Order: sequence, then structure tokens, then C-alpha cells
Amino acid sequence: MTAMSTVTAAERRTRLSLLEAGALSFSAVQLPVMEKVITTLAELEREAARFAETLAPSPRGATLVALSGELGAGKTAFTKAVAAALGVGETVTSPTFVLEKIYLLGGEALPFAKLVHIDAYRLESGEDLASLGFDELMRDRGNLVVLEWPEKVSDELPPPAVRISIVAQPDGSRTISYG
Repeated sequence: MTAMSTVTAAERRTRLSLLEAGALSFSAVQLPVMEKVITTLAELEREAARFAETLAPSPRGATLVALSGELGAGKTAFTKAVAAALGVGETVTSPTFVLEKIYLLGGEALPFAKLVHIDAYRLESGEDLASLGFDELMRDRGNLVVLEWPEKVSDELPPPAVRISIVAQPDGSRTISYG
């Protein structure tokens, strides 16, 4: 896979359609894809906690996690579990209607000061991120930015540290792909 900056618009559309179909997890650089099948909410919470432990601040600015999946796939549930693992004490809810929620992380031992949860479902393009102060948020190394629906704003996104795809299976399980 080539770097996102050299990917043509046609290649990006093809990758996005494959991702949306659950056939591909994409990354800014070529990485091995890891998949896990999750069958219960407790498993999802453990997996999100494990994932949170692997995160480290980016040397260039905020750490961006792009989280893809259809409606009801479990993107917000995954984010809630990451927030809990990072010590967010308040109730984490979907930012679908407000677009963005910022949670302070209190522990000095934590690699991040804030969890920024953005839901881009209602955005038309990456230009709409400007009204959220996205560029400023991305300059702060203390921010962990979890962005749901990255395909809606891919034209303005920097390469994420991690891309995650969650696909709901007919049996009710979820397949989580990291790349």
C-alpha cells in the first residue's frame, strides 16, 4: 500500500468502498492487519482497554485514531471503553449531534491529557472539521483524537496513527481490524 499522500482519488474511493464492505482495513503506511472477533460487550471492553494500553503520543502532534464501521457496529461502545481505560470518570456519550466531545484525563502517568471524540457522520467533507478547531486539536501532543466515520472527512485528514474497522457479523459478533 502506498502512503496516503500518494494515493489517487480513485484508489482512495476503492479502498473506502472495500473498508465499508468490511473487506479491508486501511493504513497510512503498510502495516500488518490484526483482526479480533468480539462476541460480548465485556470482550469489547477488555479489547478496548488492551488497545488503550498500546497508545503513545505522536511526536508530531495529537494521536489520531480513525474508527470506521456501519451504524450500530460498536464504534461509540469501543470509544467509551477506551475512555474508561484511560480513567474518564464522566459518562461518555455519542457526539453524533454535537459532533465533538472533549474529556480531560486526570492521571499524570497517562500519555494523554485529553480524549477528543469526534463523530463525522453528519459532516459533508473534511473542510467541515475547521469549525471544530480540528487543526488546533491536532497540534497538541497531549490529545488523543478518536474520529468516527473518517471516510466522511478523508480529504482533510492527516495520516492516523491507527485505523480501526469494526464490522458487525450476522451472528451478533464484531470483527475488529487494526491497521
